[in-house]
Amino acid sequence: MGWLRVVVRGLLLGGVTYGSLVILLLLRVIERPLFGLQRPVTPWVTQFVCRAAFLILGIRFSTRGTPMAERGAVVANHVSWLDIFTLNAPQRIYFVSKSEVAGWPGIGWLARATGTVFIQRKGSEALAQKNLFEARLRAGHKLLFFPEGTSTDGLRVLPFKSTLFAAFFADGLDQILSVQPVTLVYRGPKGQDARFYGWWGDMGFAPHLLKVLAARRQGSIEVVFHPPVRVADFPSRKALAAHCEAAVRSAFPD
Repeated sequence: MGWLRVVVRGLLLGGVTYGSLVILLLLRVIERPLFGLQRPVTPWVTQFVCRAAFLILGIRFSTRGTPMAERGAVVANHVSWLDIFTLNAPQRIYFVSKSEVAGWPGIGWLARATGTVFIQRKGSEALAQKNLFEARLRAGHKLLFFPEGTSTDGLRVLPFKSTLFAAFFADGLDQILSVQPVTLVYRGPKGQDARFYGWWGDMGFAPHLLKVLAARRQGSIEVVFHPPVRVADFPSRKALAAHCEAAVRSAFPD
């Protein structure tokens, strides 16, 4: 039965995901020359796929709070590859991801098609990344990034790195941008390890995917939207990063 669930869920998830990717790319052919960096239509396709994914997998999904309407960015704790579905489902965002993801078979194509911003981990690339951030933010894109810099087991939050927050303090941007902290709370299936959905360290993607697809009982995911804050209200990127980290930690179960 476990393998049957893998096959059925895998085919459904793959069909919806890559079938919708074809539709998205066709729409982008029209959207790009008319709107440039703006994407008024294709993010709706992404949201549909992500919402459908939870129905297919049988994972209970809920939100608390409201995605901000203000212009700016979203920051969250990083737990799993499921974060892609979890964070896209309730809002229209563009992920910021490490450059290696662009080369991953299947996932890299999806990431590029949906407007993901790819960054290098090298300190020498900091200025170029800051400029790229500024361009996308000025275009009105709501960027989502993980200040921890890596994923965890879902039971803790690592210290937030402040480097990428620097882009919000560029000339004029700090006066118009807001940042919304978001907490992802994963709860494993009843009777399973609380870290069931966590994907971190040297874990392989394929084994973890198969485990999730095969699960007879699934757990739940809650997305907690904290009040957005104005960048201009903070004296520095470190102060803003510290506030966001504290907000994300505050929604973790005791």
